[in-house]
Amino acid sequence: MAALTQRNSGLVQRKTEAIRSAAADKERESGDEEDESRRGEEEDEDKGDSKETRLTLMEEVLLLGLKDREGYTSFWNDCISSGLRGCMLVELALRGRLHLEPCGVRRKSLLSRKVICKSDAPTGDVLLDEALKHVKETQPPETVQSWIELLSGETWNPLKLHYQLRNVRERLAKNLVEKGVLTTEKQNFLLFDMTTHPLTNSTIKQRLIKKVQESVLEKWVNDPCRMDKRILALILLAHSSDVLENAFAPLQDDQYDLGMKRVHTLLELEPEKETAKPNANELMWAVVAAFTK
Repeated sequence: MAALTQRNSGLVQRKTEAIRSAAADKERESGDEEDESRRGEEEDEDKGDSKETRLTLMEEVLLLGLKDREGYTSFWNDCISSGLRGCMLVELALRGRLHLEPCGVRRKSLLSRKVICKSDAPTGDVLLDEALKHVKETQPPETVQSWIELLSGETWNPLKLHYQLRNVRERLAKNLVEKGVLTTEKQNFLLFDMTTHPLTNSTIKQRLIKKVQESVLEKWVNDPCRMDKRILALILLAHSSDVLENAFAPLQDDQYDLGMKRVHTLLELEPEKETAKPNANELMWAVVAAFTK
């Protein structure tokens, strides 16, 4: 009887120790997660991306296209308008607000699949929320190509002109003014006055240019699946907006040639094949397909 009691006592003791050990492990894991989260926040701070200077894809593309002193984009650039609308769709997709409908049994192509609202939670950006509202309220849904045209106002249907997002470049420039990147001036062009937005914080633009350059030079991974989705989208959309060249202009000839060669490697990718790979953002590749078709 005494032996049985002793055995039971030992069993209870081992069970208690096991529970304590499991609790300690759980607490340690929780602590590790908190440390990792804290490290991530510290890394973000180290990168200098404070809340005021964190830019959207649209703002980054516009900043690459703006002339530093003059404060406006090239008058000959007729691609940036549609490019910025593509940026909005991709930005909303990266934030988990939009996605493409399932491809189905018949394997619809990217350009024939409709854009679906995944979440209507506000983004905190007026332009993005405006575009998101249009997508959410439109039935039946539209394709990526249609949305780029509708948001740009490039439609022959007068009943769909209300989808156009007006003064996008000016509104984005004002966002950058609020973030301390640009300033506002008036310039006289003989026949008319124009509001311009010269660069006032060169550090942020240089950081952006360096990020683009490094992604195809020092930090080149030779595999789009391993590239950061946001930087991959930035390169492809900046090219579609005809402003990517501005990021590579300061490079030496050999670096410029290497960088542009790698950019062309990305541009030659087939969107349909890329979407079949793990963790691919289908809507991003649909936007790319719309600009390269």
